[in-house]
Amino acid sequence: MQPEDLEKLLTRSMPYGKYKGVRIADLPGNYLNWFAREGFPEGEIGRLLELMHELDHNGLKELLAPLRKQMPGGHQEPENRCR
Repeated sequence: MQPEDLEKLLTRSMPYGKYKGVRIADLPGNYLNWFAREGFPEGEIGRLLELMHELDHNGLKELLAPLRKQMPGGHQEPENRCR
């Protein structure tokens, strides 16, 4: 993991699938768990999804809170989206 990867979790969005357009940091745990079972995609997106899964699975999502506050608009946790 590179230090800038944490920032990328807050700025990169899912490029496809059910959660297309949702920031990686805001993806639900069950979706990340599905990737962990089925396999992460190749490339940067897969690496970021795997990192987010580790943070989520180990209860470390709060590590992103200071970065969220530094973002323009001070982004907070997303609203619950039912799909």
